[in-house]
Amino acid sequence: SNKIYLLNKTKNYDIIITEYDVNEVNMKDKTVLYKISQGMYVLSTKGASCFVDAVSQVSGGENPLVCVAVMKKNYTNEVMHKTNHFALMVFGKNDNPDIIKTFGFSSSKEMDKFAKYEYFEQLDVKILKSMIGYMLLEKVDTIENETHTLFIGKVIDADKFKEEEAMTYSYYQEHKEELLKVQTERGKTAWVCSVCGYVYYGEELPNEFTCPVCMMSKEYFNLKKEEL
Repeated sequence: SNKIYLLNKTKNYDIIITEYDVNEVNMKDKTVLYKISQGMYVLSTKGASCFVDAVSQVSGGENPLVCVAVMKKNYTNEVMHKTNHFALMVFGKNDNPDIIKTFGFSSSKEMDKFAKYEYFEQLDVKILKSMIGYMLLEKVDTIENETHTLFIGKVIDADKFKEEEAMTYSYYQEHKEELLKVQTERGKTAWVCSVCGYVYYGEELPNEFTCPVCMMSKEYFNLKKEEL
């Protein structure tokens, strides 16, 4: 069927059925996804690391399961398929925002992201000392979808270094320009990616444009023009 039905309750609990033709449904505002409660984490495995937000605990017990979604175009995704262990480090509101730039907007192919930070290693996985804490995981399963791989791991070690508030993805979005210090050239029309801060210069974004850093579509770019 090409029809979907949305059930809505009024204040009087009457059910209203709204019928939509799937072919006529249009995306209104994808930024509502920013309201999904997620944190900010550094993901590390032997030979690669990156910044992630889609992390969730999916079971309890002595060794709970935790999953993380990693973009397929990310080099870390490629390496994660070849390794058996990985770590997730919890990023706090008071942590050094330079860590976001280092681990979020550069490739492990081109640089050692840990070079200028204090860290230690467990099972060949590097772990930052400055974060709120970490989880070391043994990979137990993977699930593939169109754009990301879901890596599921069993927690085999964990520690908390300090009592601080973790940064949420919503907080990052609201304070991104301050955290990343996004600056544009005066007198030029700039389009700034609302996810990673990448800047594209030009009067209009090209059709089918995607961010070369985080791979988000043009709908995630905001117009910004600094007057001379």
